[in-house]
Amino acid sequence: MRIVSKVIDIGLLMRVLGMLIIFEGLCMLVPSLVSFIYHEEVYRSLLISSGVVSVFGLLMFLLGTKLSFSNEFNKREGCLLVASVWVVFSFLGLLPFYISGAIPNITDAFFETISGFTTTGASILEDIEAMPKGLLFWRSMIMWLGGMGIIILTLAIMPFLGGSTVQLFMAESTGPMKDKLSPRVSDTAKRLWGLYIVLSLIETILLRLGGMDWFDAICHTFATISTGGFSTKQDSIGHWNSPYIQYVVIIFMILGGVNFILHYCVLTGKWQKVFKNEEFRIYWGMILVLTISLFIYLLATNSRLGSVESIFRASMFQIVSILTTTGFCTANYIEWGSFMIVLVSLLFFIGGSAGSTSGGIKVIRISLLIKNFYYELYRLIYPNAVMPVRYNEKTVTSQVMNTVVAFVSIYVLVVIVSTIILTLLGLNVEEAFSASGACLSSIGPGLGSVGPVGSYAALPIAAKWLLTFLMLIGRLELYTVLLLFVPSFWNK
Repeated sequence: MRIVSKVIDIGLLMRVLGMLIIFEGLCMLVPSLVSFIYHEEVYRSLLISSGVVSVFGLLMFLLGTKLSFSNEFNKREGCLLVASVWVVFSFLGLLPFYISGAIPNITDAFFETISGFTTTGASILEDIEAMPKGLLFWRSMIMWLGGMGIIILTLAIMPFLGGSTVQLFMAESTGPMKDKLSPRVSDTAKRLWGLYIVLSLIETILLRLGGMDWFDAICHTFATISTGGFSTKQDSIGHWNSPYIQYVVIIFMILGGVNFILHYCVLTGKWQKVFKNEEFRIYWGMILVLTISLFIYLLATNSRLGSVESIFRASMFQIVSILTTTGFCTANYIEWGSFMIVLVSLLFFIGGSAGSTSGGIKVIRISLLIKNFYYELYRLIYPNAVMPVRYNEKTVTSQVMNTVVAFVSIYVLVVIVSTIILTLLGLNVEEAFSASGACLSSIGPGLGSVGPVGSYAALPIAAKWLLTFLMLIGRLELYTVLLLFVPSFWNK
């Protein structure tokens, strides 16, 4: 007979979730103000949505307060809360799109919303510029909120949860090893969000100086620093055809793909720690090597792209955009030839650094996996050799290595299974594979009809729901969500 190790405190979950829902409802007031400023009728839909969401959150909070019997989360409750927040936020966040009639289909509205919150950037919109500015602002804003993490924001503004904050932080943070800036998780969360806001302000000002109006500058900042990729223009960043704007976006996509712990080290003068960080060096090395490789290829095969500088810029922009899982584009790179398609397919799985806003497997896991593979080959030649895998001059435990190997294996398995299902639903192999990889890795654009100049609008309903699930588990790095489906996880 299986014995439940602890009764789940549903009241505590409802209380915290209720407060977060109230916060989401209040956030909807910002795009309603934007809509009002631009004299759009859609501000009424945003206000109604805000009221409905806030009242729902308040009722849940009051009911949860009566039912809760503790003030701390265990691991099970932590995973359940984190997964629930992203799903509930996405269902409630679709209300402005649905109520206004801009996206009248529930499936499409949910797809667009969860794509925003998970910073995936996959879109069902076929005419972005026809959308009201208030809704475009909300679409970008949810991406910014999801970039650093809803739960990490919770820990920054609601530190009353005591020791249970560690469980929540671990459940949402990315990477095989969770770094903290302070022994207190709430302090770490505040500093991370502080850095996030400062970088956002700087990029907004720089984009405004480059010729964007305040609306576009803020929306593209939201989508850049979160490495999400939603644009207010159908042609994405290519709409402006501005080298200055493109270089600014490149810089902040790179910064978004760097571990935010390292940003803090820079601000506190610990430069040496940054340059000694192994993942940081590999991350920059990949950007440089891949950019130069694509630049040489395009220089030899696509001279119609313009001057040497414009070809280099196009190469760097797309490499950084895909590697950091942002998904912005300045051109239809699928037309660049088979080399680019192969390169994109490989980059679908790498992603940025652990502790960043990027998706994907992460550079650190790829690095550890390659090291482990090399050492295993070496041990076959010298069975008695002791060669532990090391990262940043520290020995990586076998438990961490096993977790990395398992993570990558599950990641690949999920892509394979999803690709098979999508082909059964009518997609061709190229589209099925790229859509699976792009949504699981939070990249957004794939290949074929779901490529940089296409959308996910024409996909079957079942395919869209499958891809939303991939977005969720990809953003929460598989385990947090998949553990909820393992019966033994709920039992002692």
